[in-house]
Amino acid sequence: MSLVKRNNLIFPSLMNDIFNPDWFGGIENMNHNIPAVNIKENDSDFVIELSVPGFQKDDFNIELDNDVLTISSDLKKVNENKDGKFTRKEFSHTSFKRAFTLPKTVDGGKINAQYESGILKLLVPKKEEALPKPKRLIEIR
Repeated sequence: MSLVKRNNLIFPSLMNDIFNPDWFGGIENMNHNIPAVNIKENDSDFVIELSVPGFQKDDFNIELDNDVLTISSDLKKVNENKDGKFTRKEFSHTSFKRAFTLPKTVDGGKINAQYESGILKLLVPKKEEALPKPKRLIEIR
C-alpha cells in the first residue's frame, strides 16, 4: 500500500519566480512554501514527516475526511522595526496545504501527531486485518 499525495500547485517555482520577482531586494509578501515530506511504511503503520521549521504546534490544522488526510497551516507574521524612522516593514504570510489519500487499510481513528524541532510527525496505524500474518505450517492429512 502507498499513500498518494495531492497538491494544487498549478505553476512550478520557476514560473512563480518569473512572474513574481521581488524588485526591492527583500522577501515576497506572500510566501507559499510546500513543505518537504517523508513517508515511511512499516509493518504496522505509516510514518509521515513534514519539514516545517519556525511553526508552533497550534499553527497546524490536520483533518481526515473520506480517507483524505489534509495537513495545512496559515501563519501570518508581522516584523516591525519601531526604533526611530524606518523605511520598510516586512509582513510575512506563509501558508501550505498537503493532502494524502489514505488506503482502506488505515485505522483513521488512531492517527497521532506530534511537533518537535521543526518536524511534524504523524503516525498512521494500519487496521488489525491489514497487519502481516505470521507463517503457518499446514499439516498434510
